Amino acid sequence: MQPTPEQSPHHAYPDHWEADVVLRDGGTARIRPITTDDAERLVSFYEQVSDESKYYRFFAPYPRLSAKDVHRFTHHDYVDRVGLAVTVGGEFIATVRYDRIDATGRPASAPADEAEVAFLVQDAHQGRGVASALLEHIAAVARERGIRRFAAEVLPANNKMIKVFRDAGYTQQRSFEDGSVHLTLDLEPTAESLAVQRAREQRAEARSVQRLIAPGSVAVIGTGRNPGGVGRTVLRNLLAAGFTGRTYAVNSAFAADQDTIDGVPAHRSIGGISEPVDLAVVAVPADRVPEAVTDCGEHGVQGLVVLSAGYAEWGAEGRERQRELVRQARSYGMRIIGPNAFGVINNSDAVRLNASLAPESPAPGRIGLFTQSGAIGIALLSGLYRRGAGLSTFISAGNRADISGNDFLQYWYEDPDTDVALLYLESIGNPRKFTRLARRTAATKPVVVVKGARHSGSTPPGHAVPVSRIPDATVSALMRQAGVIRVDTVTEMVDAGLLLADQPLPAGPRIAILGNSESLGLLTYDACLAEGLRPRPPRDLTTAATPQDFRDALAEALADSNCDAVVVTAIPWVGENGEAESGEGEVLAAALRTAAATGPAKPVAVVHVEIGGLAEALAAATSTAAVPPVARASAPAAPDASAAPAPRTAPPTAQAAPPAARTGPSVSTTPGDSPTQQRSDTDPGDTPAVPVLGRIPAYPAAERAVRALAEAVKYAQWRRQAAVPGKVPEFLDDTIDEAGAAARIDALLGSDPDPRGRSLGHDEACELLGRYGITVRPTLPAPDPDAAVAAAARLGYPVALKTTAPHLRHRADLGGVRLDLANEAALRRAYGELTDLLGKPTELQPVVQSMAPRGVDTVVRATIDPAAGAVLSFGLAGAPSELLGDTAHRLVPATDRDAAELIRSIRAAPVLFGWRGSAPVDSAALEELLLRVSRLVDDHPEVVSVALEPVVVATQGLSVLGASVRLAPSLARTDLGPRRLPNY
Repeated sequence: MQPTPEQSPHHAYPDHWEADVVLRDGGTARIRPITTDDAERLVSFYEQVSDESKYYRFFAPYPRLSAKDVHRFTHHDYVDRVGLAVTVGGEFIATVRYDRIDATGRPASAPADEAEVAFLVQDAHQGRGVASALLEHIAAVARERGIRRFAAEVLPANNKMIKVFRDAGYTQQRSFEDGSVHLTLDLEPTAESLAVQRAREQRAEARSVQRLIAPGSVAVIGTGRNPGGVGRTVLRNLLAAGFTGRTYAVNSAFAADQDTIDGVPAHRSIGGISEPVDLAVVAVPADRVPEAVTDCGEHGVQGLVVLSAGYAEWGAEGRERQRELVRQARSYGMRIIGPNAFGVINNSDAVRLNASLAPESPAPGRIGLFTQSGAIGIALLSGLYRRGAGLSTFISAGNRADISGNDFLQYWYEDPDTDVALLYLESIGNPRKFTRLARRTAATKPVVVVKGARHSGSTPPGHAVPVSRIPDATVSALMRQAGVIRVDTVTEMVDAGLLLADQPLPAGPRIAILGNSESLGLLTYDACLAEGLRPRPPRDLTTAATPQDFRDALAEALADSNCDAVVVTAIPWVGENGEAESGEGEVLAAALRTAAATGPAKPVAVVHVEIGGLAEALAAATSTAAVPPVARASAPAAPDASAAPAPRTAPPTAQAAPPAARTGPSVSTTPGDSPTQQRSDTDPGDTPAVPVLGRIPAYPAAERAVRALAEAVKYAQWRRQAAVPGKVPEFLDDTIDEAGAAARIDALLGSDPDPRGRSLGHDEACELLGRYGITVRPTLPAPDPDAAVAAAARLGYPVALKTTAPHLRHRADLGGVRLDLANEAALRRAYGELTDLLGKPTELQPVVQSMAPRGVDTVVRATIDPAAGAVLSFGLAGAPSELLGDTAHRLVPATDRDAAELIRSIRAAPVLFGWRGSAPVDSAALEELLLRVSRLVDDHPEVVSVALEPVVVATQGLSVLGASVRLAPSLARTDLGPRRLPNY
C-alpha cells in the first residue's frame, strides 16, 4: 500500500517496516505503516473498540473520532510522527503511534530523541499478544529514526497496558503524576528484552504448529467423488488412523443432495459447514487454490496443508504464485504447510491425525521427523517402519513456503511426546535462527540433521532462500557447535535416531564389545577406533554361547565402571545338520533386553548377521511409555570410577527388587496403557518397581552401529559442556575502543559507501585492528635496495624481506620471503636474489619487517556470510589449511570456550601443544586474539572480512605479521530485530 505525495513530503513510504508476525495464540497478523488510504479502516476499527478501551486511550469518554482526528492519525511523515496498524483480513485490529517530543513534552523534530507512544487494541483481540508485538516493531522504527526513549501516560486501572510495558524487558522508569502512571522506556535492546522477545517467539510459533498438527476438526478440500486421487486418499488415511476430531469432505462438484462420502459429511464449500474447521487439507489444482484459501479464511479456518503442486518448483511464474499464496493465507491469520507437501502425521492418542499420503501410518513413538522432500519422507517412514521405530509427529513440508524446520524445532523443544528430532533439509531459510533454535533444543533432546543439496551450488527447486558462500564443511562445523548431530545420509539419520530414542546417553567413549563371533568383534573394534572411540578388547563368547551366556556377559559389561556403552555382536547358531536354528532370535532378544533392563543405564547396540526375528524382537519393546522426565532431564555426568553407575529397573520376576534396583519414578509397562507415574520405591509402602524392557537398536553392520554410537558419545559430551556455557571475558572491555572503531569505520566508508565495499590499505587495517588491541608487526616499503636498508635501520636487525604482490603473498614456497637477515650485506644480497628470481621491484612490492620470535605459523580469519552470519576460522598457515582443509570454525560471537575448542579441534592441533617434544605455544595468547577478532566483527557488522596471516605463535606471546580487512555497508540483522515471519 503506497501513500499519496502529501503523505510523505520528506520520506517515502517505508515498506521495509511491513511484517507478518505470529501472535500468542498461533495465528498470524500483518503490521504495516498507516497511510492516508486507511481513513475508513481506522473509523471502522474505532467503532468496534469498547468504551472502556477508548477511555483508557484518551483518558475521557471519546465515542467517535472527528474528521480532524482521522486526518491526524492517518497522516504521518514517517520520521517525527509514525503510526503502525495490525491487520487481519485487511482490517485493523490494533494501532500504535508515536510523536517525537522535546524536554517539555511539546512536538519536536530531530535531534530530540524522545517520543510519546500510545496503543489501542480491539477488545476482541486483546490477550493475543498484539500490543507486545507492536511495541517491538514501533521501538525498532523509533531507533531507526534516532529516537532513544518512549514516554507513555497510562491510567492506573489499565493493568494490561502497564503489563505490556513492564514485561518488555527494556530499562524503564515509572512515576505517578496527575492521576496517571508516567512510564519512560529506554529503547536500547537489553539482554532481558532480547530474551523476552525470543521466549514470546517460541511460544507463538510452537502454538502455530500445534494448531496445524492437533486440530479439533479437519476438512479435505478436493475430496474426489470416485475412489483414488489425492484428496480421497488423504480422507481415507484420516479415517484409517482413527482421527479423534471431526472430519469433513469438501468438493464444489458434489451434488447438492450428497450428504456423505465414505461416511463423512460432504459439503460443497467450507462455508457450508455449520461448525468451526481448524485445519483444511487442500488438494485441488493450483489455479483453484486461491478460491479455496479465501473460503477458508472467511470462515475461520486456522491453518492449511497444501498438497497441490505447480508452485515455485515450476519456475518464476510458480514462485510468484507461491508468494501470493502465502500472502493470501497470512492475511487471514492462517499458516501453511506446503505447498507441494506430502502431509502431516500426529500419533498422539489424543489426536491420531494422518493427513498425509503415507500408505502406512507409522507406529506411535518418541521420534519427531521433518522433511522437505516427499520422496525422502516416504523412504524414511518405510525405513523406520521396517525397524519397528515409532514417531510422535511427521511433517513433509514440500516447498516450505511458510512453516519450516525452525517452526518445528520451536514446537519440539517443549513437546513432551518427542525425545529426538530428525530433520532432512535441502535448504535453510534462516540459518542464524536455525542455529540458535537447534542449540537450545539440543540442550534438552538430540537434533539429527541430514542436509541435502550440499554440493550442487544452487537452491533446490521451490526453495527461495539466501545462498551461502561458505563450504559445506564449515556448515557442518557450525552445526556441531550448536549441538546438532550432522550425518551424511538418511540411513545414518535413522541409525542414530533409533539409538538416541531408545537408549540412554553414554557417559564417555569406553566401549565394551562381546559376542559369539571373533571376526565380527574385531570388525567392531576397528570401527570404534576409526570413529575415535576407546574400545576394550572384544570378548569372544564362542559360537557355542547360549542366550543365557549373552545375558550374563552383557550384565557383567554393563556393571563394569570402566565401560560406558556395549556393542553386542551375534551370528546365527548352526545346528548339527549344518542349518541355522530357528526361533533363537526371539530367545536372544529376550535375554539381551532382560540384561539391559536389570543393569546400569548404559546404551546397548546389537550387530547381527541374519539372525531371524532378532531385530524385530529387539524393536518390540514391552512398553511404549516415555522415559521418566528425571531420566532425560540432563546429560549423564562424566564417568567416575568411585561411583556405581545408575542401575535400571528390576527384571520381570515375582521376586523383590534387588538392592541395586534404580530408585525414583518408573512407568507402567502394560502394553497399550498410557504411562502412569509410580511412587519412588524408596517411599514407605511402595511395591517393587515394574521393569521397562525397552527397545534395543539392531544393525546389520558393525560400522553402522558404531557410527551411531560415536554420534551419541559426541552429543553427550556436548551436552555436558553446554551445561556450563562459555562467556566473553570482561577484561577485553578495558582494552577495546568500540566507539573509536565505529567512528573510524564510518569515516573509511564515507557518506555514500559503495555497496560492494572496499578493502583497507595496510595502514588503515592496522589502525582499525589496533583499536581492538590487535597489533600488527610493522612493515616498511622497500621499492629499492637503499630503501630496504633504511627500513631495516628503523626497525632493527634481524629483519625479513617479503614480497606483497597478490600472486606471491603468503607463498614462501615460491621464494618470495627471506628471513633472519642480520645485517645490511645480507639484506642487499637477498634483495638482489629476490628481484633476479621473481621480477622487478614494482611487480614484487617488497617490504621489510622485523623478525618475530620463532613459533608456529597460523591463520585467523573472520567473514560475514549472507546466510550463516559471522564465522570465525582458525588453522595452521600453508598446506594444512589450504591444501588439506584442516580449518576449524565457530559462529560469532565466540566465547572463551569456543576459542579454546577452536584451536584444539583442527587435526594438526598437536603441533601447537608439544608435538615430538617441541615446546607448547602460548595458547592463551592465541585464544585472546581469536576473541578480539570475534568482538570486532560482532560489534561492527560493516567489517565483512578479516584475515590475519601469518600469526606466529611462540612459547610466550604471538606476532601478527600480516593483516587484511574489508568493509562494506552493513545489512540489517533480522535475528536481532523485532519478530517477523520470513518472506521467501
